[in-house]
Amino acid sequence: MSTAFVKLLVTDLPRSLAFYEALGFERTQSEPPFVRLQWAGAVDVYLVAPPAQLQLEGRRGLGVLVGIRVEGPSGLDELLLRAQAQGAPVEGPAVQPWHTREVVVTDPDGYRLNFIEPA
Repeated sequence: MSTAFVKLLVTDLPRSLAFYEALGFERTQSEPPFVRLQWAGAVDVYLVAPPAQLQLEGRRGLGVLVGIRVEGPSGLDELLLRAQAQGAPVEGPAVQPWHTREVVVTDPDGYRLNFIEPA
């Protein structure tokens, strides 16, 4: 179990779950109103359906990047193809001055996921 995690409030839990699983996240727990997902057994992401009285409006996660390290020889390229197949907005890949290659994928609720591999 990881010691850090992120909780994302989502407007449509089944849609978000399908999106994250298509990217390669694995469902490890499902207890409404949330679903726990893992990336490569190391990163926990909770998708949370807020109570009905809480109205989610506008773009979420503005100014925040959720950073996720990608391992493996074709990890970032495979992830990029999966994101594009979902019709997700994608930025990159870009090689950064700090010696990483990065892709930013925007999920259906506007959260920006920053996938990173060593350059």
